[in-house]
Amino acid sequence: MANHKSAKKKANQDAIIRLRNRFYKKTARTAIAKLRNMESKEEATSFLPKVVSMIDRLAKKNTWHDNKASNLKSKLMKFVNKLV
Repeated sequence: MANHKSAKKKANQDAIIRLRNRFYKKTARTAIAKLRNMESKEEATSFLPKVVSMIDRLAKKNTWHDNKASNLKSKLMKFVNKLV
């Protein structure tokens, strides 16, 4: 365990950030799964910007890599465009 006050503080901050990242990642994954299960194009089209916004936020904070975010957005947009 950390011996210095600053190292203890950093360990606490890391734990808080890790929990926050887990929450945002899980929320985004759930939203992506919800979008992929949609069958109505109108519903999916209205929900897509919210999911893309979540993905962009995760990429901006380096929680997800930029390329991963781009690939996800691309696949989701293709999916929504294929819906009838």
